[in-house]
Amino acid sequence: MSLEVTDDMLKDILSKDGITILDFYAEWCGPCKMYGPILDEFSKENPNVMVGKVNVDTNNEFALQYGIRNIPTTIIFKDGELMKKIPGVIQKNKLQDLVEHLT
Repeated sequence: MSLEVTDDMLKDILSKDGITILDFYAEWCGPCKMYGPILDEFSKENPNVMVGKVNVDTNNEFALQYGIRNIPTTIIFKDGELMKKIPGVIQKNKLQDLVEHLT
């Protein structure tokens, strides 16, 4: 299951080593609702990857910092460094390929 991440938590999460995937979304966003189950399934199958969801309506500090203009947008970090920023819904197998490429 994906972790609900707030602006206050984000610095601590990104200070950890490993792969972190953050989904920037909003409750009212149709494509975001479609993407949620994909991320939850990916998270269950990849317990070594930290998967978080950032609601841009209630936590916009980091959305502004990372230039989130479309939702959903997925950002993949490795050891706290931004590696890839992808707007739109990503299929689970594509997400898996991106993560495997970084490990």
